Amino acid sequence: MEETLFEELKRYVGWSEADEEALRSLHGVASPRFPDIAEVFYATILSHEGAKQSLTGGESQVGHLKITLQQWLDRLLRGPWDEVYYEARCRIGRYHVRINLPQHYMFGAMNVVRRELNGIVDDAYAADRGRLALARRAVGRILDLELAIMLHTFREDLLAQQARVERLSTFGQLVGSIGHDLRNPLGVIETSVFILRGRMGEDERVKKHLDRIGEQLGVANGIITNLLDMIRNKPLVKERVKLDAVLAGAADSIERPPAIAVVVEDVAGLEVDGDPVQLRQVFVNLVGNAVDAAGPAGEVRVRGGSADGVVTVVVEDTGPGVDPATARRLFEPLITTKDKGIGLGLALVKRIVERHGGTVAYEARESGGARFTVRFPT
Repeated sequence: MEETLFEELKRYVGWSEADEEALRSLHGVASPRFPDIAEVFYATILSHEGAKQSLTGGESQVGHLKITLQQWLDRLLRGPWDEVYYEARCRIGRYHVRINLPQHYMFGAMNVVRRELNGIVDDAYAADRGRLALARRAVGRILDLELAIMLHTFREDLLAQQARVERLSTFGQLVGSIGHDLRNPLGVIETSVFILRGRMGEDERVKKHLDRIGEQLGVANGIITNLLDMIRNKPLVKERVKLDAVLAGAADSIERPPAIAVVVEDVAGLEVDGDPVQLRQVFVNLVGNAVDAAGPAGEVRVRGGSADGVVTVVVEDTGPGVDPATARRLFEPLITTKDKGIGLGLALVKRIVERHGGTVAYEARESGGARFTVRFPT
């Protein structure tokens, strides 16, 4: 069987069963000190202005992060150090890319953990030099593995992000040119339809076809508008926005079959600083997609919440969900699961949300269907 990347990294650092045994033994000694390590870790970050700015939720989120760090330390020393462990650690590297964390902060943070754990080792095994040496070596190797995993996924995701930026740049140049060139002939067609309406008389068949042309002109202009919105940095006209009003307006504007229920709950009192017009567009697209996915009969549920300086809105549907291959590229332009879609709605959602300092993510629901989670800083 081909060696996995994690197995290769283990071999590279000289990982052994003796290291696993040493870390499990150290866990019993070190776990009562995890809260102290978390205090030192975040005190160090908050004392450094550059590192402090990497905390996406600010100082208000530190209490939650201290608990998360203790959970990370628990798994670090307890294991098992398998592929599930590797995937969990990879997600940390990807998160660092999302928040634009400079790589050198990873080294600094890992050095704080290394120093604190080695101090515990020195205190606990002062009378047993053999165990002290084994524990120090194991701590060094597991932290080297952690750094290697984070840096690998950081690099992979950063390269993928750069590739997406380059594609978007090319896409933007193409869209700008095409949008301008198409608006002129569409304007001529629209004018001609207007003139023909005044001369068609009472022929219902002609009226029917002119109505169809008018409808399709609206569709074409809508597509061009969405394409241009993708590449424009429309100024954000920020104000304090009540999300219950935005969500209610978005839900009411969407046509849906009578058998589709849209339930909005727990959104009263949720507020963010943002552009109400652009935020409405976010939820028109998300709820509209959910209605399409859930049809012809099903449910769309919109849930809100607020914690640790972050407002969360979740949009779920009872549809078929998205296949894994498509899910990985769901927010890229021209990626769609609809038969008649062109794949601009979610790309526009992502752009607007990120311009508001937030994030949007997709995950499959355990009981089937799709779940989109939007997070905004309060």
